[in-house]
Amino acid sequence: MTVFISLLTAALLAGADQLLKYLVQLRLQPVGQVLLIDGFIGLRYLRNTGAAFGSFSSSTVLLSIFTAAVLAVGVYLIAAGKIKSKYCLVCAVLIISGGLGNLIDRVFRGYVIDYIEVLFTDFAVFNFADILVTVGAFMLVGYVIADAVRSFRSRNSEESK
Repeated sequence: MTVFISLLTAALLAGADQLLKYLVQLRLQPVGQVLLIDGFIGLRYLRNTGAAFGSFSSSTVLLSIFTAAVLAVGVYLIAAGKIKSKYCLVCAVLIISGGLGNLIDRVFRGYVIDYIEVLFTDFAVFNFADILVTVGAFMLVGYVIADAVRSFRSRNSEESK
Protein backbone atom coordinates (compact mmCIF):
# COMPACT_ATOMS: atom_id res chain seq x y z
CA MET A 1 0.00 0.00 0.00
CA THR A 2 2.87 2.39 0.79
CA VAL A 3 4.28 1.87 -2.72
CA PHE A 4 0.94 2.73 -4.32
CA ILE A 5 0.42 5.83 -2.16
CA SER A 6 3.99 7.01 -2.76
CA LEU A 7 3.80 6.66 -6.54
CA LEU A 8 0.29 8.13 -6.63
CA THR A 9 1.46 11.12 -4.58
CA ALA A 10 4.41 11.63 -6.95
CA ALA A 11 2.05 11.51 -9.94
CA LEU A 12 -0.38 13.96 -8.31
CA LEU A 13 2.39 16.42 -7.44
CA ALA A 14 3.77 16.19 -10.99
CA GLY A 15 0.22 16.74 -12.25
CA ALA A 16 -0.15 19.82 -10.02
CA ASP A 17 3.12 21.13 -11.45
CA GLN A 18 1.84 20.65 -14.99
CA LEU A 19 -1.47 22.34 -14.15
CA LEU A 20 0.37 25.34 -12.72
CA LYS A 21 2.57 25.56 -15.82
CA TYR A 22 -0.50 25.33 -18.06
CA LEU A 23 -2.10 28.22 -16.18
CA VAL A 24 1.14 30.21 -16.32
CA GLN A 25 1.37 29.66 -20.05
CA LEU A 26 -2.27 30.58 -20.52
CA ARG A 27 -2.45 33.64 -18.24
CA LEU A 28 1.10 34.86 -17.58
CA GLN A 29 2.80 34.36 -20.94
CA PRO A 30 0.66 37.03 -22.66
CA VAL A 31 1.54 39.68 -20.05
CA GLY A 32 5.06 38.44 -19.28
CA GLN A 33 5.31 39.58 -15.68
CA VAL A 34 3.11 40.24 -12.63
CA LEU A 35 4.21 41.80 -9.35
CA LEU A 36 2.79 39.98 -6.31
CA ILE A 37 4.54 41.69 -3.40
CA ASP A 38 6.58 44.78 -4.33
CA GLY A 39 10.29 44.19 -3.77
CA PHE A 40 9.69 40.61 -2.62
CA ILE A 41 8.15 38.22 -5.15
CA GLY A 42 6.61 38.25 -8.59
CA LEU A 43 5.65 36.01 -11.45
CA ARG A 44 7.59 36.13 -14.71
CA TYR A 45 7.13 33.80 -17.67
CA LEU A 46 10.45 32.27 -18.67
CA ARG A 47 11.44 29.41 -20.98
CA ASN A 48 14.41 27.57 -19.47
CA THR A 49 16.34 25.25 -21.81
CA GLY A 50 18.89 24.45 -19.12
CA ALA A 51 18.89 23.05 -15.63
CA ALA A 52 18.89 24.77 -12.25
CA PHE A 53 19.81 28.45 -12.41
CA GLY A 54 20.20 28.29 -16.18
CA SER A 55 23.16 25.91 -16.10
CA PHE A 56 23.58 23.48 -19.01
CA SER A 57 21.61 25.80 -21.25
CA SER A 58 20.52 24.15 -24.50
CA SER A 59 21.33 20.65 -23.21
CA THR A 60 17.72 19.47 -23.18
CA VAL A 61 18.43 15.97 -24.51
CA LEU A 62 21.26 15.31 -22.04
CA LEU A 63 19.22 16.69 -19.14
CA SER A 64 16.21 14.60 -20.18
CA ILE A 65 18.27 11.40 -20.29
CA PHE A 66 19.88 12.11 -16.92
CA THR A 67 16.54 13.00 -15.31
CA ALA A 68 14.84 9.90 -16.74
CA ALA A 69 17.63 7.71 -15.35
CA VAL A 70 17.36 9.28 -11.88
CA LEU A 71 13.56 8.90 -11.97
CA ALA A 72 13.83 5.25 -13.04
CA VAL A 73 16.18 4.49 -10.14
CA GLY A 74 13.93 6.34 -7.69
CA VAL A 75 10.77 4.59 -8.86
CA TYR A 76 12.57 1.22 -8.73
CA LEU A 77 13.73 1.89 -5.15
CA ILE A 78 10.19 2.76 -4.09
CA ALA A 79 8.50 -0.09 -6.00
CA ALA A 80 11.01 -2.67 -4.72
CA GLY A 81 10.54 -1.49 -1.14
CA LYS A 82 14.22 -0.60 -0.82
CA ILE A 83 13.53 2.66 1.02
CA LYS A 84 12.71 1.66 4.59
CA SER A 85 12.57 5.07 6.25
CA LYS A 86 9.27 6.92 5.82
CA TYR A 87 11.21 10.18 5.94
CA CYS A 88 13.48 9.07 3.08
CA LEU A 89 10.41 7.88 1.19
CA VAL A 90 8.93 11.38 1.43
CA CYS A 91 12.24 12.81 0.16
CA ALA A 92 12.22 10.39 -2.78
CA VAL A 93 8.59 11.21 -3.64
CA LEU A 94 9.35 14.95 -3.67
CA ILE A 95 12.45 14.52 -5.83
CA ILE A 96 10.70 12.15 -8.25
CA SER A 97 7.59 14.32 -8.62
CA GLY A 98 9.60 17.48 -9.28
CA GLY A 99 11.92 15.69 -11.67
CA LEU A 100 8.96 14.22 -13.51
CA GLY A 101 7.26 17.63 -13.81
CA ASN A 102 10.33 19.19 -15.41
CA LEU A 103 11.01 16.11 -17.56
CA ILE A 104 7.51 16.35 -19.02
CA ASP A 105 8.27 19.95 -19.99
CA ARG A 106 11.60 19.07 -21.61
CA VAL A 107 10.17 16.16 -23.59
CA PHE A 108 6.95 17.80 -24.79
CA ARG A 109 7.95 21.47 -24.97
CA GLY A 110 11.71 21.38 -25.40
CA TYR A 111 12.09 23.72 -22.41
CA VAL A 112 10.94 24.08 -18.81
CA ILE A 113 8.46 26.78 -17.87
CA ASP A 114 9.71 28.85 -14.92
CA TYR A 115 7.60 31.55 -13.31
CA ILE A 116 8.42 32.30 -9.65
CA GLU A 117 10.74 35.28 -9.32
CA VAL A 118 12.31 36.37 -6.04
CA LEU A 119 12.81 40.14 -6.23
CA PHE A 120 14.76 40.98 -3.06
CA THR A 121 17.92 39.29 -4.32
CA ASP A 122 19.47 38.32 -7.63
CA PHE A 123 18.15 34.77 -7.95
CA ALA A 124 16.96 32.46 -10.70
CA VAL A 125 13.34 32.24 -11.80
CA PHE A 126 12.01 28.80 -10.83
CA ASN A 127 8.85 26.69 -10.65
CA PHE A 128 6.90 24.35 -8.36
CA ALA A 129 8.80 21.27 -9.63
CA ASP A 130 12.10 22.96 -8.73
CA ILE A 131 10.76 23.57 -5.22
CA LEU A 132 9.82 19.88 -4.88
CA VAL A 133 13.27 18.69 -5.98
CA THR A 134 15.08 21.23 -3.82
CA VAL A 135 13.06 20.56 -0.67
CA GLY A 136 13.35 16.79 -1.15
CA ALA A 137 17.10 16.99 -1.74
CA PHE A 138 17.74 19.28 1.25
CA MET A 139 15.64 17.04 3.49
CA LEU A 140 17.62 14.01 2.29
CA VAL A 141 20.97 15.74 2.81
CA GLY A 142 19.86 16.76 6.31
CA TYR A 143 18.85 13.19 7.06
CA VAL A 144 22.19 11.80 5.84
CA ILE A 145 24.14 14.34 7.90
CA ALA A 146 22.05 13.69 11.03
CA ASP A 147 22.46 9.93 10.54
CA ALA A 148 26.23 10.30 10.14
CA VAL A 149 26.41 12.39 13.34
CA ARG A 150 24.34 9.78 15.22
CA SER A 151 26.60 6.99 13.97
CA PHE A 152 29.73 8.96 14.90
CA ARG A 153 28.43 9.67 18.41
CA SER A 154 27.31 6.09 18.88
CA ARG A 155 30.72 4.78 17.81
CA ASN A 156 32.55 7.22 20.07
CA SER A 157 30.39 6.38 23.09
CA GLU A 158 30.99 2.65 22.54
CA GLU A 159 34.75 3.16 22.20
CA SER A 160 34.94 5.24 25.39
CA LYS A 161 33.43 2.44 27.48
